[in-house]
Amino acid sequence: MDSPAPGSRLAVVDLGVFARQHRMAVTLLAEGWTRFEDLVRDTGLPRRSVEELLTELGEDVERDRASLRLRPGTERKWLDHVGRPTTPPRDLAEVIEAHLADVPPPLPALDHVQATADTVLRRALWLDEHYDLGQVRIVFVGDHDLTSLAVRELRADADLAVVDVDDRVLEHIDRRGRGTIRTVHADLRFGLPRAVAGTADIVFSDPPYTPEGMALFASRAVECLADPTSGRVVLAYGYSRRHPTLGHQTQKALLNLGLTFEAIVPDFHRYHGAQAIGSTADLYVCHPTPRARKKAKGTQAIYTHGPRSVEAEGTTTASRKTLDALVTLAGEGGRKVTTAGPDWTKPITAEPGTAVALDLSGDPGPWLPRVLLATNAERVAALVPNSHPDLADAASQAALIELVACKYRLRLLRSTPDNKHAVVIAERVEAPEGSPSASSVWARAHARLGNVWPEAPAELADLRLIDLPRHRIVEVLRRLTEDGSTD
Repeated sequence: MDSPAPGSRLAVVDLGVFARQHRMAVTLLAEGWTRFEDLVRDTGLPRRSVEELLTELGEDVERDRASLRLRPGTERKWLDHVGRPTTPPRDLAEVIEAHLADVPPPLPALDHVQATADTVLRRALWLDEHYDLGQVRIVFVGDHDLTSLAVRELRADADLAVVDVDDRVLEHIDRRGRGTIRTVHADLRFGLPRAVAGTADIVFSDPPYTPEGMALFASRAVECLADPTSGRVVLAYGYSRRHPTLGHQTQKALLNLGLTFEAIVPDFHRYHGAQAIGSTADLYVCHPTPRARKKAKGTQAIYTHGPRSVEAEGTTTASRKTLDALVTLAGEGGRKVTTAGPDWTKPITAEPGTAVALDLSGDPGPWLPRVLLATNAERVAALVPNSHPDLADAASQAALIELVACKYRLRLLRSTPDNKHAVVIAERVEAPEGSPSASSVWARAHARLGNVWPEAPAELADLRLIDLPRHRIVEVLRRLTEDGSTD
């Protein structure tokens, strides 16, 4: 059999998720005579997969009755071809420590608990050992622990993307990863952005440790997979050994999604905190079945803390009186009022003369600017927590006002209608006639940027404004302002 063409791969190795087992099979054949049944048992590959591998190795496989080996002189060719786990740089642990040193502080309302640097390193090495990171595409669903950066430091050729609700984390990854990791914003409770849907071979996530949170994140992870039945969902999950029922409920929720447990590695992850579960969690390797394409039912309550915790299911931080006051503010001037929630995955459009009242009382921070981008109305009134990050100080208020200035003129009413809430009033600003600007892009936040901005850079053309991390939305505004036109 001729040597493999440069840059080519064995068809069976192209499956990516079996890289470690195929490396082991080729290594055993390179080391000398081995029986077929030993190849199956020692590698864990199904009999048919071993047969397919031997067929592709072709005449380079030498046979002696029931034993096989690689023909002398061909070993190095095939060992190089299937690849070996990367030898990590000596300073990789220190580099990961540096990435984590200035990671944005954990947000308890998002169940952030920081993994140790050793855990992040262990994750990267494990992924590299088990999967061909030069071939597979990995999406990290939530990444406050910066596992994506550790994989990038280990494998410069890896195809990586991160989807997260925390704009601070996405900006940190962009800066530290020097733009080599695709970052996409989403609150998974409202859906998965099309920019990452159906793009991955492997999905890694450390979700909220509630049955609802694990099920939602795992469901979105399956949506990320290009071919669910040949992909893998790798999860962190821990529960107190004093409460095995909770572990059973979570595992049942994952099984009900159509996931099988290919492996559970105990005590794989360690954390600074999470003492209720012993500061540890297990590694779950999940293999989706064909029925795993079904989506989990969305829920607002997935966390263990804050207004969107499981315990707060069915409650709202805003009273009926507060919501009535919001509607009154929205309808000033005799306008009709339509109400909406925080879902910005689709455009929210109001008829002329109609205002929109938005209940964002559970906003952890990123909802407000995105809902304003998603809503097209003459007037919008949004109820947010009085402690909302965009209202916290003069600089934050100025940044929000500037971000949406080409679409809305804002009034920020603190401690309105009560001391727990604030109301943001947005009045539509008309773009100068005959002089299109950022307003035309802001009004079509769900369109491909390339369709509404012909000069969009190539790396942005296929993305939607609504899915960009906030710091990149700011960059788009700056570029549009500098261009002075979208024509």
